Amino acid sequence: MKNPSPNYQLLIIALATPLQIGVYCEGELIAQRTSEQKTSEVLLPLLMELLEEYPVAEIIYTRGPGSYMAIKLTYIILKTIEITRGIVCRGCSAFALNGNQPIKAIGNLYFIKEKETIMTKKFEQPVQVSFILPQTLQHLPLDEASTPEYRLPAV
Repeated sequence: MKNPSPNYQLLIIALATPLQIGVYCEGELIAQRTSEQKTSEVLLPLLMELLEEYPVAEIIYTRGPGSYMAIKLTYIILKTIEITRGIVCRGCSAFALNGNQPIKAIGNLYFIKEKETIMTKKFEQPVQVSFILPQTLQHLPLDEASTPEYRLPAV
């Protein structure tokens, strides 16, 4: 009897610098790539490199809230990969990867999550928050939808 191939997944955090991509095998983090470059410049080349290196079955991305442009670009790239290569694309909340800390919106406005409600709040001092790739995907809550969660604050 032939052994089944391992299940590989990618997790993309493209909402803030650095851009981070985790490679998971059977849900465990085995490799990661980071870049300080703009998402528009580096995401596609990094993804193509990883897709050549690993037999990826699923890609998870932070679908928001956060940088509108990064979310939109990431979604378009992943949807194209899903259609052309048959790789499932799923989404998760950005708050799941930063300990529910505020996420930069625009100016001194930040997205915050209170219970299940996401809203914007003004902070006088910049909030330093980092996103972290989890060691395992076992407890990462995935959203039912893979579409972007655009939240544009009132300016």
